[in-house]
Amino acid sequence: MKALVLHKAKTLSIDDVSLYEKMGDFDVRIKIKNVGICGSDIHYYLHGAIGDYVVKKPMVMGHEASGVVVATGKRVEHLHVGDRVCMEPGIPDSHSRETSLGMYNLDPSVRFWATPPIDGCLCEEVVHPEAFTFKLPDSVSFAEGAMVEPLAIGLQAATKAAIRPGDIAIVLGCGTIGIVTALSALAGGCSKVFVADINSEKLKICNRYKNLIPIDTKREDLAQIINTATDGWGANVVFEATGTDLLYRDIHQYACPGGCVVLVGIPAAGEGIFSITGLQAKELRMETVFRYAHKYPRAIDLVASGNIDVKPLVSAVYPFDKSIEAYEFASAKGSTAVKVQIVF
Repeated sequence: MKALVLHKAKTLSIDDVSLYEKMGDFDVRIKIKNVGICGSDIHYYLHGAIGDYVVKKPMVMGHEASGVVVATGKRVEHLHVGDRVCMEPGIPDSHSRETSLGMYNLDPSVRFWATPPIDGCLCEEVVHPEAFTFKLPDSVSFAEGAMVEPLAIGLQAATKAAIRPGDIAIVLGCGTIGIVTALSALAGGCSKVFVADINSEKLKICNRYKNLIPIDTKREDLAQIINTATDGWGANVVFEATGTDLLYRDIHQYACPGGCVVLVGIPAAGEGIFSITGLQAKELRMETVFRYAHKYPRAIDLVASGNIDVKPLVSAVYPFDKSIEAYEFASAKGSTAVKVQIVF
């Protein structure tokens, strides 16, 4: 079958591959429909690596996907041929201590699509465990189904923040993860969420949502705006969703005393520089996010109910035979696209 394969940095091709041929008793075979391009996909495309994860052999791209079940294993109970589904891309070791404690996203041996050396799902068909495959309601499109994966990260961040009804939050970053984090914060009870970025075009997406307030930090002083909006108190929660090292140093300035800072973005260098005294002076609680656990059913329900609308986030759609062009567009310097998807 055809697949989009990354050979090394900036070298993609559509190849014939032999993947996912064997199906176990608890597996389903899925014909892929929509696949989103994630920030990590772009990083692998541009640099051939993220930290210790290095592309050493050809790797099929993609991990945000939806599709249709075309075959089921003998012991599959809850899915049937013809079901429209989305797939959680990380498969943990069912016997690991992390999995037994419910933190399967932290299992060091998890097999995550398009994370070297594991192949992804940007191909015609995949085989996936039923336990990590979720049926989509009729009201949820394939495009929305492929947005469940990034939305799950936003829900993980909002859960870790322990939001209380009426909280005010700030999200640093207006990419896909920043916006789904902001929407998750609203769904979790925030009364308003400020979204800060230097990309004025991306910030326009906030105008599509009630109670998302864009701040163009090239033109506006974020600290001053938050100070005015909160009568000098600060935000209850600050989400960092860029992974930009320079933002860590001043992040405490935006939070209220006793507030929470949630680190969602991952720095490319793997480290950030904080003002420890700044954090201590406000007794700020810090939380970190690494993917998600047990969030797919909630994400699907929130999309199906209309409480979270992810449709405006899909900026461009490319057919599979234009996949390389899609990656070039999504990774272009200064791109204003929030989410680019590829369709089969």
